[in-house]
Amino acid sequence: MIIYVDANAKHDGNGTKQLPFRRINEAAKIAKPGDEVIVAPGTYREYVNPVNAGTEDNRIVYKSEKPLGAIITGAERLTGWVQYKGDVWTATVKNSVFNGYNPYTTLVYGDWYFATPNKHTGCVWLNDMALYEALSVEECLEAKVYECSWDPENSKKKWFAKQDDEKDETVFYANFGGANPNNENVEITVRRECFMPQEEGVGFITVSGFNINKAATTWAPPAAYQDGMISPHWSKGWIIEDCEIWGSKCAGICVGRYFDPENSNYYTTKHVKSPTQMERDSVCRGQYYGWLKEKIGGHIIRRNNIHHCEQGGIIGRMGGVFSIIEDNHIHHINNMMELGGAEIAGIKMHAAIDVIMRRNHIHHCTMGIWCDWEAQGTRITQNLLHDNQRPEFAEQLEGGMTCQDIFVEVSHGPTLIDNNVLLSDVSLRIATQGVAMVHNLCAGAFTMVGDGTTWRYTPYHMPHRTEVMGFMTILHGDDRIYNNIFIQKWPSDDLVLLNDSQPDKKYVENRKVGTDCFDEYPTYDEWLPQFDMEEEHPNMMKHDPYHFSHLPVWIDGNAYFEGAKSWKKEKNFFVDDSKKVHVDVVEKDGSYFLDTNIYEVLGDFSAGMISSDVLGKAFEPQQRFENADGTPITFDSDYLGNHRSLNVIPGPFATKEAAKGQLYSKLTIE
Repeated sequence: MIIYVDANAKHDGNGTKQLPFRRINEAAKIAKPGDEVIVAPGTYREYVNPVNAGTEDNRIVYKSEKPLGAIITGAERLTGWVQYKGDVWTATVKNSVFNGYNPYTTLVYGDWYFATPNKHTGCVWLNDMALYEALSVEECLEAKVYECSWDPENSKKKWFAKQDDEKDETVFYANFGGANPNNENVEITVRRECFMPQEEGVGFITVSGFNINKAATTWAPPAAYQDGMISPHWSKGWIIEDCEIWGSKCAGICVGRYFDPENSNYYTTKHVKSPTQMERDSVCRGQYYGWLKEKIGGHIIRRNNIHHCEQGGIIGRMGGVFSIIEDNHIHHINNMMELGGAEIAGIKMHAAIDVIMRRNHIHHCTMGIWCDWEAQGTRITQNLLHDNQRPEFAEQLEGGMTCQDIFVEVSHGPTLIDNNVLLSDVSLRIATQGVAMVHNLCAGAFTMVGDGTTWRYTPYHMPHRTEVMGFMTILHGDDRIYNNIFIQKWPSDDLVLLNDSQPDKKYVENRKVGTDCFDEYPTYDEWLPQFDMEEEHPNMMKHDPYHFSHLPVWIDGNAYFEGAKSWKKEKNFFVDDSKKVHVDVVEKDGSYFLDTNIYEVLGDFSAGMISSDVLGKAFEPQQRFENADGTPITFDSDYLGNHRSLNVIPGPFATKEAAKGQLYSKLTIE
């Protein structure tokens, strides 16, 4: 059955083409497996709560009749502004509009939130631009540049809200930068989500072609209730495609975990157990809540334009397993820099088991991709990442995260990163083990090698399953780095950050590009003899320290330019320090191209063909670097999908000519 919705219909109907519903949620109440909900262009100021699940063979499809023509928003227009003083105006709303969830009394806060918790989940918007939250009316009047913002001029536009408890009202004050708000489109965020089932287990739904924006989402840490403007909410088999998703206070899309009232922000509310302990708790309790391949995950998120969200573009723990995230444009995430904590990135996923992230274009984010815990079977391939770094003029937010293209943290692998173009000043933050870097172009450094994990015991799983196999601390190493190009594009001086609250401590990150940061790590042939493999009766006490020492690494076939340094034990590698090599990404009419002469300088240097057999198995889970279905990989396809012949050259392109082609084309939905 086809169910029709049209916000501009003369009156509400019954869902037929002649008498369409005026609200999407009316269709969501009756849609059954196999039904299609066609939504006409218009603005739908509502929260859509899909009640019924589809099936694998008969999905429920929600489709915008015209691409991006149907707008689902969590905001309402606010009119009747009165000039207060100078450029500051005031307006008032009854709190009943918030339906029990007031975004202007709800702080962004929870486990792993590090910045001062003084920002609320609500926001004031001027012509689709978010204003910055002030802490007082006086701050609105001053209209100073917020020193941490990536957009300093717009940071002068500010809002402040306070409660009139006597009248049960929220009073707004806003500096619109000289504009008269009564002549502009001014909105306030009033709803927590836009499109998300209240109940768990509502699976096999397709959401296609919508503009989804402006929701008062909450901070989404890994051991808590997690929401986004759009979310499958602990279910299986959603497709979110061809949408524009923007303006979330926290997460744009959430593929997060189950709700467990006994383990939701436990540290924040009770303090007595560490948040890391509660994450382990969350993983183990997940089996009780149905965390199985047959029930959870397997989503497809594709061809979306996700931008201007302040925690993350795509966020989630455990609920996104076995998913495909492809061909998305994710950009300008956390640029207001009002929020700070350990859950911020273009894509931030815990337990991205067998998740494929491919052909995404990610830029101008505090972090590009962050795979935290259990990046087992995760493959990050054919992505373009650049400008994921704090501008020089912006100050570091205390409690905010440092920047990089990719961060893999406290996982045991196998995590495969291949055929990517990584052009920010840090390519990979590698506080983990079991990573294979194959055929990437890296203009930035590796940071946190052998560091940043402390005592955190984290789980690993049965291969291609969610069932926990064991727990282990991070030993570091067990990494494979083959056939990459490294170029010192950015300054090589260490990043040094001072902490105002702890002036005697400073934070330091490496900015030197190359693999020499692995010089202390053994080869496999150096590591294995420690365990006396010829002994019939091994001495457990003798081997105990070796069981907690660094694992071996395999590094070969890489090329190094402009001062980038090689691993001291690498045998087949190329070095050029002529100071004549350059690399950059150039945008022309919405398409992106690589500007580089690396391949001319590389000459006839060649490397070996890499495959699953070459990479072997990650140490703890004893799982091969292979496809999610268990089949082997031969890396004979490049960034663009071109065939890589037997004449293998380093980097993400099969030939020198391919490097001159188009890296990314602007999506038609944009």
